[in-house]
Amino acid sequence: MSGAPFADRVVLGAGIYEPMAEDLRRHFRFARWPETTELESEAEAIVVLKRKVNAAFLDNFPKVKLIAGTGAGYDYADLAELRERGIQLCNAAGTKDQCGADFTMGLLIGTVRRMSAADRHVQNGNWGKFQMPLTRRVSGRKIGIYGLGSIGTVLARRALGFDMEVGYHNRKSRPEFPYRYFDDLLSMARWCDYLVCACPLTPQTRHSVNAEVLKALGPEGTLINIARGGVVDQAALIEALASGVIDSAGLDVIEGEPQVPPELLGKDNVLLAPHVAVITKETQADTRRAVVENIETFFRTGVPSRLVDLG
Repeated sequence: MSGAPFADRVVLGAGIYEPMAEDLRRHFRFARWPETTELESEAEAIVVLKRKVNAAFLDNFPKVKLIAGTGAGYDYADLAELRERGIQLCNAAGTKDQCGADFTMGLLIGTVRRMSAADRHVQNGNWGKFQMPLTRRVSGRKIGIYGLGSIGTVLARRALGFDMEVGYHNRKSRPEFPYRYFDDLLSMARWCDYLVCACPLTPQTRHSVNAEVLKALGPEGTLINIARGGVVDQAALIEALASGVIDSAGLDVIEGEPQVPPELLGKDNVLLAPHVAVITKETQADTRRAVVENIETFFRTGVPSRLVDLG
């Protein structure tokens, strides 16, 4: 610790795991919050995980100038409050792209090909007793990526390996990529076979995948959500699955997680995961390095490496 260049700069961790806390201790004057409150008045940077960053939270730290997130999303933070207080926000963008895209392709294939249902078929001793219903081919179809960000761009490359046509919907076109751009979500839903949500959760994207979008996706369509549960109108999704408006859904995220609506459980056309798309040993190690780098760069230059635009 004595050799660390920023050993005198105070950093707090709120809700973070112990491996990250250990890394931060090696570089800064570090303490966990709220377990330790004696450094509240000195903290210049705070690393947060699963913690709402709002006025009540920020009032505890009169000197804080940086909030360092551990993921790519930032729906936990009140951006207007940060702007008003002159506090910068950074994230760990770029550390989870490969694993996130890998998992998304797996979730898509597992959903379309009913892999969890196939596993239950065998586990329940039904192999040889009766035939499972036929599924559909995954490759050679159309994938619509809602949010061509860091994970979305890697996912698009994966999809090309499956001979898919790639389309995307963003707030604006990204002409550096050769994929088909849709300036509204509804049009992309009509076009694609697979609708993959990989966008941030914002007031504009909340419940944007609604009943109309699901109807446009159609009875052979599959919804995949690795973004945030709130991007999808959950009541509309449950109704769409039950009535055959869409074929299937693969969900790594649920609105109100970890509670899961019973209507989504035990369904052959629903594949669920506990918000683990981007969580691997490799991504956690990369994230820890990115968080330390963000803070050190901030202390050195006044701006973190992965600055989030507060709008």
